[in-house]
Amino acid sequence: MDSIYRRLGLSRNTVGWWLYNRRSANIEIDKRCPRCDRPRRKIDDFPSYAYLLGQYLGDGHLLMTQRVPLLTVVCDVRYPGLIHEVAYAMEACGARTVGFQERDGCMGVRTHWMHWPCLIPQHGRGVKHRRKIELVDWQQEVVEDQPERFLRGLFHSDGSRFTNRVVRNGKIYGYPRYTFVNESGDIMRMCQQSLDRLDVKWRMARHNTLSVARKEAVARLDSFVGPKW
Repeated sequence: MDSIYRRLGLSRNTVGWWLYNRRSANIEIDKRCPRCDRPRRKIDDFPSYAYLLGQYLGDGHLLMTQRVPLLTVVCDVRYPGLIHEVAYAMEACGARTVGFQERDGCMGVRTHWMHWPCLIPQHGRGVKHRRKIELVDWQQEVVEDQPERFLRGLFHSDGSRFTNRVVRNGKIYGYPRYTFVNESGDIMRMCQQSLDRLDVKWRMARHNTLSVARKEAVARLDSFVGPKW
């Protein structure tokens, strides 16, 4: 081996790696990331990923720091169950630890991991509605397989369920209604397509506001979304 590395002008370690397939610990692939594993595999937990993707598209942000990327989903402190569900989804998708940062009535659910950019390729500079948001093929497969969980994530972030009140003939009537509000036309289209896939009727109240008000449609959303808790 000495004559080889001298003749080629290479280090002993390089030649040793070629000859004996030596590997150091710092280049081992993180088996938690299905996109970096070889061969690539599907997401281990489709439901959790679909939910986390919906939450990210609504109230999430991926910060590309100089060291390890930081994924944050901002939740309302009034809904501890929702905060727990986001944290669980992060861990199910590969995070080792999840932290919490409370600020002005909001709770940031945060986790560092080198491979978040692999799982969330929609990250980028600036707000989401000012850039193109598209799902890659494997993400589309998850969303089509788990439309309920994806919609649950969207409505838990930028959606709401409330009692809409109207006055008819001097009487006040109330009925439940869902709305989803998002400035991104791309994200709104994803919500519409998932609702269509489940045959849930919707209409656009404004350019950035989707409404689900029909009794049977609200009942369908209640079966897998329901009020925030």
